[in-house]
Amino acid sequence: AAFSMTASAATSVSFSGAYYVVGLYANNPSLRNTDNTNSRANYWQRFRVQPVFQIAEGLTLTARMDAMEKGWGSTDWKGKFDDMNLSRKEIPVGGNPNAQENFEFERGYMTFMTKIGQFDIGYQSSGKWGTDFLDDEKTRPRIKLTTKAGPVTIIALLEKQFESAQSSVAGYKGTVDTDNDNYAIGAIYGFKGGNAGLLYKFTNNRATRLESAGSFKTQTHYLAPYLKATFGPVYVEGELDWLFGKAAKFEAPSTSADKDAKSYAAYVKARVNMGPAYFGGAFQWIQGQKQDDNDKTDWTNASGNGSQDLDVGIYLANDALQTWKGGGTGAGGNFTFDSAKYNSVIYSVFGGFNPTPKLNVQALIAYAQLDKIEAAAAVNQNDSKKLGTEFDITASYKIYDNLTYMVGAAYFWTGDAFKGFGANSASNSVGNDYLLLNRIALSF
Repeated sequence: AAFSMTASAATSVSFSGAYYVVGLYANNPSLRNTDNTNSRANYWQRFRVQPVFQIAEGLTLTARMDAMEKGWGSTDWKGKFDDMNLSRKEIPVGGNPNAQENFEFERGYMTFMTKIGQFDIGYQSSGKWGTDFLDDEKTRPRIKLTTKAGPVTIIALLEKQFESAQSSVAGYKGTVDTDNDNYAIGAIYGFKGGNAGLLYKFTNNRATRLESAGSFKTQTHYLAPYLKATFGPVYVEGELDWLFGKAAKFEAPSTSADKDAKSYAAYVKARVNMGPAYFGGAFQWIQGQKQDDNDKTDWTNASGNGSQDLDVGIYLANDALQTWKGGGTGAGGNFTFDSAKYNSVIYSVFGGFNPTPKLNVQALIAYAQLDKIEAAAAVNQNDSKKLGTEFDITASYKIYDNLTYMVGAAYFWTGDAFKGFGANSASNSVGNDYLLLNRIALSF
């Protein structure tokens, strides 16, 4: 099937977007117990624009682009060391992440209404479902249909993750399908005070069918029910995630045994509103697995994505922070707990107060540990699961309705899991870290 559209001179355009600048100081991002803390201070910014072209009633064309997504003063760009040189990706040296220097068109898709429902076709948002738990929003090409049946919203989609015919990578089997596709169907039931939903996704990944002895394909099934509800002053949300199927289905000439995908995850959060004050707590678990558990192969998480979109605090496993400061490696040099939150158990409690409608102050305490020690017991000299404890305090003020300034501070008591799990890990030592940041954000 083919879809195309032409814009006329009568097209109207509306714009939305955001711009932010953040400045931070991290005292000991390496988490090492040393006088040389390797502290880091820097600024980061991003400018995002999303125009929507109204072609006709029920017909729109949406685009999105990011501009100058970069650290202030950064001049290390691929192939060049001068500033503002076309649109290039930053060289990831010294732990710095990739950044976009100038305009990058990230999305472009059409939306139109029909008698059977709404179609969204093109490069659009992907990786969002239910709560923010196990969400990692990306942009992917997809065809999505959304329709209504009474109080139930039904979603069906096809998503292309990889097309081998468009890849320059060598080694694919020339006579078989080597693409990676997602197919999903979901239903959301709306009720007074909330909604609940169930998603089923089938991933058919043949991109690993190479001209080699280890050729295999991955075929997994994913189920994710969720609930969001408000009962008087209490708001609750929760989600369960289950991945199953074949993590590796080997093909001739390989003689390796197939490997199953078995993974679970769970999340729950409650918040109580009491006038200008509120308090609550949350729990999240993403199953881990020992490397010597040969009957289980997918220990990372239940969705196959990360859980970057659900930030517990402003320090540990915060996705934006890891972009701004370039992540962090544990003292053992062989363990990094990143924003995907793989193989973890995290508890948190929080409370806040709004002295005025424009001012908010909040404090949070979070404790995190590994679900499983991943290293095989034969080489493990550090049997600690403890990632650490974090204490945050933040304050935000609305200068305008669309302009917010936030300041925050975090202290992290580093756990022994950051020693690593190599043969010499028991002799490693860890140190605590603290973080100071401020951010000004404009939305329109």
